Amino acid sequence: MTCTRRGAHYCQPRADRVVTFFARMLVHTKGPLVRTAFVLLDWQEHEIIRPLFGEVLWSPEWQTYVRRYRIAYIVVARKNGKSELAAGIQLYMLVGDDEEAAEVYCAAKDTKQAGKVFEPALRMVQLSPRLSKRLVHIKNARRLVDDTSGSHYEILTADAKGELGHNPHAFNLDEVVSQPDGTLWEAMTTAAGARLQELCYATTTETNDPTSFGAELIDEAERIQEDPARAPHVFAFVRKLPSNPDQLDRLHRIFPGHPDLPASCDPFDEANWKWANPALGQFKSREAMRRQALEAKAEPVKENGFRQFQTNQRVSQVTRWIPMDLWDANAREIALTPDWVSARLAGQRCWAGLDLSSKLDLTAWALLFVDGSVLWRFWAPESIAGYLDLHTGGAFSQWARAGWVTLTDGDTIDYDTIYDDIVTDHQRYGIVDVTYDKWSGEPVRQEITKRTRLKMIESDSTYMRMTPPMNELMRRLKAEELAQFGNPVARWMADNLECKSPRDDPDRIRPVKPDRGKSGKRIDGMPALLFAIDGAMRGLPQPSIYESRGLGMMG
Repeated sequence: MTCTRRGAHYCQPRADRVVTFFARMLVHTKGPLVRTAFVLLDWQEHEIIRPLFGEVLWSPEWQTYVRRYRIAYIVVARKNGKSELAAGIQLYMLVGDDEEAAEVYCAAKDTKQAGKVFEPALRMVQLSPRLSKRLVHIKNARRLVDDTSGSHYEILTADAKGELGHNPHAFNLDEVVSQPDGTLWEAMTTAAGARLQELCYATTTETNDPTSFGAELIDEAERIQEDPARAPHVFAFVRKLPSNPDQLDRLHRIFPGHPDLPASCDPFDEANWKWANPALGQFKSREAMRRQALEAKAEPVKENGFRQFQTNQRVSQVTRWIPMDLWDANAREIALTPDWVSARLAGQRCWAGLDLSSKLDLTAWALLFVDGSVLWRFWAPESIAGYLDLHTGGAFSQWARAGWVTLTDGDTIDYDTIYDDIVTDHQRYGIVDVTYDKWSGEPVRQEITKRTRLKMIESDSTYMRMTPPMNELMRRLKAEELAQFGNPVARWMADNLECKSPRDDPDRIRPVKPDRGKSGKRIDGMPALLFAIDGAMRGLPQPSIYESRGLGMMG
């Protein structure tokens, strides 16, 4: 079959080829479907395989159509056939993708874990009359060799970094959550690029460590699933039971009408199981999951394991907080420059929030106006720009050149620049008061008061002070009552924002600042906005009796 469509499109013949390969060349290797043809289930076929292999675009470099996706993330609960599906993909990439001298690898924390993908692939070969004739198994090396195309498929482990191949056609990292760091993934994804249409993909369940490489990868997969334009070359299939109502609302916005959407965040409600377990009732036993749920209810020590592995729910007090579709819906308009709306807001009432960092990092100032408009200023020493460029794809320096960030000379922030800019805003707008983090320091408060006579109100980032403004921010986002005018620095920070709740009271929340020394993430503009919202929630000051009654009525 040939495809006559042009431009970026879904190529049905390409997708049909992979689906047919599974059904005609492969068999299931275990479970109730063992030794039967590997006919993809609806969700495997239509939500993973067809889009992953069928979406194509024209390559000016190679002068042919190539697959759109070069990286894929598949995140589902345990026992949903991740390893068998990965094995089938690897075998297709080895013998079915028309690639000469293909190097195909699967990797995991150790040989035993990597074998969970290799062994199903080997068994599929042994049970296939055609593949068993074509492929040779080199047992000691745990390698499959295709002499016809000069290709091979082998396993790698996290401690084999020095022996990695440098030209992979396909690479699968299994159970990412077991990886100590991202070294292996980075080594293989950066080694790719010399093939016509290579594919690197990661398969995993959820993690309980919010600071791990696994959490970072899963969070990125969720972001891409929400906003595919974020990384058009990356495919994401993420099925997790949400941890809070905001995440639940987000799912219903992204997948309107999907029949398997959860109704709540309750891991023990059977109505919620299908979302994280698309194979439930097909080759994953519902009855077995019921037994595990009963045990988890009876023994609290088992609850976290059930939530993490069976419902793919992150067992952590820290979660991503702002859905970017909500954030983007509150742009109102896209400002072409930082001063785009300054003139029209001149003289209007607003509340200010100040989040002052150390002298070596970012400082943020936010102004929230009565109509919901938000303006920010960001300051940073020029010495940090290169470091943040590494974590923003060079965007940070672009933002600085465009005026969204003010870089001051040297290794530390020039506080006089901050004070001068605040004086400018004080003269331009009607600032009601300034809410600031008490960790900013008394000298800063004194200097701002001295220069502006603005009312300064101390705050902090505790649960007591942060819960009300965070709830108010989410309410405003959902009601589209903010206008952030597409500020790119604020968007980056909103995307980085995580919140934390105490285990005994999930309704209380506060922002979590990332480890500045280990992460390129920054959120400073969000606490500044929350401080400004805190001010707005206190309201405008009561009018003077002279304003309401007039001087002539006194006496």
